[in-house]
Amino acid sequence: MDDAVERAADMSRGLTECPQGAVVSAVKPTEDGWQADVEVLELERAPTTTSVMATHRVTLDEEGELVAYERTHRYTRGQMDRRS
Repeated sequence: MDDAVERAADMSRGLTECPQGAVVSAVKPTEDGWQADVEVLELERAPTTTSVMATHRVTLDEEGELVAYERTHRYTRGQMDRRS
């Protein structure tokens, strides 16, 4: 699982060209590999609470190759998640 988490974060950073930060917030096995949600800093602003963040969903096959990728949520850093 650690390899899947690291691979998902690397994929998200590479696809979004956002090297500032990527943190895996969720990971789960699927029938064919792994699915991970990655929190990414998309646009850094001052003050930092107004920076634009996004949740990206990365799906990897059993070998760790990218199968699917999508941005599922976009928000400001200081925003509370009300989707629960």
